[in-house]
Amino acid sequence: MSLPNMLSRGKEPLAVFPVNGKYVLAVYKGKISEFDLLLKYRQRDDSKKSGWSNIRTPKHIHWAVDVLLKMHSNEEETKRFLDFLTMIWDTQTVPLRTEVERRNRLDVDRLLTEVNIEALNYESLADKGEYSIKFLILIARLLMIQEKTNMETAFMFKQLIDALKAGQDIFKIISIATHR
Repeated sequence: MSLPNMLSRGKEPLAVFPVNGKYVLAVYKGKISEFDLLLKYRQRDDSKKSGWSNIRTPKHIHWAVDVLLKMHSNEEETKRFLDFLTMIWDTQTVPLRTEVERRNRLDVDRLLTEVNIEALNYESLADKGEYSIKFLILIARLLMIQEKTNMETAFMFKQLIDALKAGQDIFKIISIATHR
């Protein structure tokens, strides 16, 4: 399978991650800070001539809605998944401070291998919702890095995970996921 063009406004991505033959996630240099990351993706769409959607920017709300769909299908497994993400946030996610760190943390082969292994723990969620569990893990990991790189004391993504785990009402979850 050939990957779709991931040039965004003429910019080359720093890294391109193909996931399950259905998604391609690209990471670009952002503008908020020196090592800011900007995520964009394309999704397989056989109704389009190219076979792929337009380039999209994943939002916290898209991620949260998909987790809610998975939660509706299998609450126990989804909460275990959210516990895993909390552990990643608390113990593994640190801001990018150098070009070497960015290159190492965006190593496509290494990160995809980790995501593939991690996803095996949540196979019952794989076909629930819109996104694959591998895609959600990859987006989550990269959103965490992005958030902590731009503001080391950031907490929005962690707050969203906590609200989902706690079964907060939909208005609270949407408020957290769309906060600007």
